[in-house]
Amino acid sequence: MSSLLQASDLAHEDRVVWLEDPDELDYVRQALDKTPRRRGKPRYYRDGRMVGFTELSETAEADPDSGLQKRRVFYLLPHDRDAEPNGLYKEGAPGEAVDPRTIEPRTVGRKTERSQRGLSPDAQPVA
Repeated sequence: MSSLLQASDLAHEDRVVWLEDPDELDYVRQALDKTPRRRGKPRYYRDGRMVGFTELSETAEADPDSGLQKRRVFYLLPHDRDAEPNGLYKEGAPGEAVDPRTIEPRTVGRKTERSQRGLSPDAQPVA
């Protein structure tokens, strides 16, 4: 599914579960995936690794077409900055990348100076 998320896509999020410490990551990629359950670790089909996911409230309804739940997944690919600090994303970041410190339930993550340029842990959100 698209990585360009709307707040309405996240209305039933209950909590964010991190599999890795988000404070150690400049950015994470976020995507909205369809999964069979509201809670628990979803299956992961991408290259790289899942670093977090959201769980949904009991009131979340399944997609009427597929019968699946729409949940956010946070992940990194093998060529991302954490694995290759001097690689492709030494400066800049993929389009779906957001600062993990800005991720909360029902809130789309934001880009910051740190997520986009890897400069400073105290960098402010990009306008």
